[in-house]
Amino acid sequence: MNTLKIVSFALISTFVLFSCKEEETTTSKVKITSEKEIALAETTPLENSSVTYLYVTASTGLSLREHANLQSEKLAVMPYGTRVKVITSEEKPTMAIGGIKGGMDEVEFNHKRGYAFNGYLSKFFPPEKGISTKGYAVELKENFPSVLFTETKGGTASKPTNTESLLLPSSNLHEAYYIAKQLFDFPNEFEYPTEKGKDNQVIKEKKYNNDTSTKLSTSSWTSELQITRKEDAIIIIEYVYKNKGFSKFVTIAKEGDAIKISKTEIVE
Repeated sequence: MNTLKIVSFALISTFVLFSCKEEETTTSKVKITSEKEIALAETTPLENSSVTYLYVTASTGLSLREHANLQSEKLAVMPYGTRVKVITSEEKPTMAIGGIKGGMDEVEFNHKRGYAFNGYLSKFFPPEKGISTKGYAVELKENFPSVLFTETKGGTASKPTNTESLLLPSSNLHEAYYIAKQLFDFPNEFEYPTEKGKDNQVIKEKKYNNDTSTKLSTSSWTSELQITRKEDAIIIIEYVYKNKGFSKFVTIAKEGDAIKISKTEIVE
């Protein structure tokens, strides 16, 4: 009789222990699944292709306004590089600011809704300070597979040259200009030029053009923007920098349905 009680107790204990372990395992599984569901819930909106995000290209920031006009109350200033969510887009240009044509998009920024001039909004995220052209191209290709980077070296042993080119799937010259300006360190004073003007125009950096107290004003130093227009439309923009023993040429121009940014460096 005692033996039967001992066996029965052992069986009951084993069943209880097994049930507890099974419950613990089930609870653990539920927790893991729950964490995965939370992670998916957090990342899904960012991966939703129906949502459009654009990036601020204005170096001094872009105003978020209450209504779709430039006289409306300013709600905030969105810093350079900020990613904003587009609610509605004004496709046809209705105004021009700083030589750039565009309209007012309704956007969301920092839990606020308002309107911003889309001439200073780009589908391409701006390059980080100090990033290489190749590194930037690699990052862009994740979202824009048709982005193309090429590099060629030439010249002679005493005068080597290096050319880097970045092909962007865009028809907006100003969009590429602000990428080039950040990527290749144009002077801040060189904003995007106006569409109307002389067919061939040269804009010199002020300190190289006006500083007569130093050698910066001599012919051995150059820092200028060269603009080529045709029928009041910009065709080519080139930034030229020359110093003793070193030259840099950055060209932005249309190539078919794309925009090509090329930088050539020459060491003498």
